[in-house]
Amino acid sequence: MLSVSAFRRVVRASAIYDVLMTAPFITPWTFLLLREHLNAINVGLGGAPLPLFEPLHLLFSSLFGSVVMVWSVLRMLDPQPRFGRYDAAARYLFSTWMAWALLVTGQPVLWLFIVPELAWGLAQSLPLHGAVAGREGRAHESLLR
Repeated sequence: MLSVSAFRRVVRASAIYDVLMTAPFITPWTFLLLREHLNAINVGLGGAPLPLFEPLHLLFSSLFGSVVMVWSVLRMLDPQPRFGRYDAAARYLFSTWMAWALLVTGQPVLWLFIVPELAWGLAQSLPLHGAVAGREGRAHESLLR
């Protein structure tokens, strides 16, 4: 169990991690630079070269990067426990789709994204120490608080 203050530190730390990891995805130009590094890592891990990205692919990677960056800045500035709970849910969804891509493509570079996503998801799913009072005055813990 984590105290609320410790949990807030986890939420903020996950947001900082996201800012660092997501920044290259924000523009098509920075993503293309990252893609070259990811390709080299993937090949070095025994995977096939990554496919080339067309403009439509770059659009979607930039949309992803932009949305995650805004969400990350919000959690950095206001690391509410409920934001951490929502972020955990998003990380489980991301991990699911990355695991699907791993099964379909076998690209080992995906492990470098799946493992941290699951770890941050688990960290932000831990129970909080000290229940939060409910509307009726009863103590309870909500996954979204």
